[in-house]
Amino acid sequence: MIEVHHLNNSRSQRVLWMLEEIGVPYTIVRYERDAKTSLAPPDLKQVHPLGKSPVIRDGDFVLAESGAIIEYLVEKYGGGRFRPPPGTREYETCRYWMHYAEGSLMMQLLVKVYLDRVGEPAQALRERVNGAVRMHLAYIETSIGASQFFTGPALTIADVQMSFPLEISVAQGLLNDAQPHLQALLGRLHARPAYQTALEKGGPYVYAT
Repeated sequence: MIEVHHLNNSRSQRVLWMLEEIGVPYTIVRYERDAKTSLAPPDLKQVHPLGKSPVIRDGDFVLAESGAIIEYLVEKYGGGRFRPPPGTREYETCRYWMHYAEGSLMMQLLVKVYLDRVGEPAQALRERVNGAVRMHLAYIETSIGASQFFTGPALTIADVQMSFPLEISVAQGLLNDAQPHLQALLGRLHARPAYQTALEKGGPYVYAT
């Protein structure tokens, strides 16, 4: 059975969601962030040298990085679901958003989170980062238009991967009524039974990093 090393308020929530969508049995090993630093506990380094979450163990195979985990789970257990057929435009779009989530959008949001902790001395730089995030959100809003999901009418791994940076954007007050399509899409993701079940199993989820 797959073992998910799950840190509260983290990217590992979307791994639980992906597993629920696929319908694969799994167990959860829970970790709690430090109340003062918000860092993961040192225990996670016993599972993976970087001490980050999510990490899964599937038999004797240990894998970190949420994007890699989600792709692995769908390729091994998805039965052809949650990913468009290779060679199609939808497949390439799905791959693009999978990389964009962490490579472009989440990087800006991480900088903002850290600058917010600095406070007033970082105000000018924080405004610059806020502008960059708003630019990204406007780009995504235009790109998806009224599409049901990121690659069309069906949920894919791109939606699961993109959910976390979008949730962070909401928590930061940057995703709002200026992006009605994104708001609607996020609402559809949150309404999915698998998403709700993952929340119940994962425990309280306050958007964090």
